[in-house]
Amino acid sequence: MRIVPVHFDHPDARKLNDEVQLEYAERYGDEGDVTPLDPSMFTPPRGLYLLAYDDAEIPVATGGWRSQEQNEEGYTDGDAELKRMYVVQAARGQGLARRILAELESDARAAGRKRMVLETGTMQPEAMSLYTSSGYAPTQKFGLYRFEPQSRCFAKQL
Repeated sequence: MRIVPVHFDHPDARKLNDEVQLEYAERYGDEGDVTPLDPSMFTPPRGLYLLAYDDAEIPVATGGWRSQEQNEEGYTDGDAELKRMYVVQAARGQGLARRILAELESDARAAGRKRMVLETGTMQPEAMSLYTSSGYAPTQKFGLYRFEPQSRCFAKQL
């Protein structure tokens, strides 16, 4: 398994982003995550986007972080927000999400971020399990979906 930094608009990243959006739509019965994202948000040192490839060079997992500061959506100064953590169905159960998460946390810490935050939902219990078992705790809701009843937000000090 190889994990490499890529641009958010890399063709393989777009492919997996399309897949995760379909999964969100299926789980929640809507159009997926409509949070506005721009490739520049994941450009170091203000962010990072990772892509994992299997031994056949097929993209199998993604994840990124972007800088956030205090604003009306409930973020605080020094936040790093996780976005698009995803592992394709065939590659699940191999610890890929945990490896990507650890690399993203390390990079955000090195970039001077103070806290990693994320938003997920009640229809993603495996995501909530990953984050709580990795030291994340529920926190005040933030972001686009902060008023949605199925939204769950988590944070971890870096």
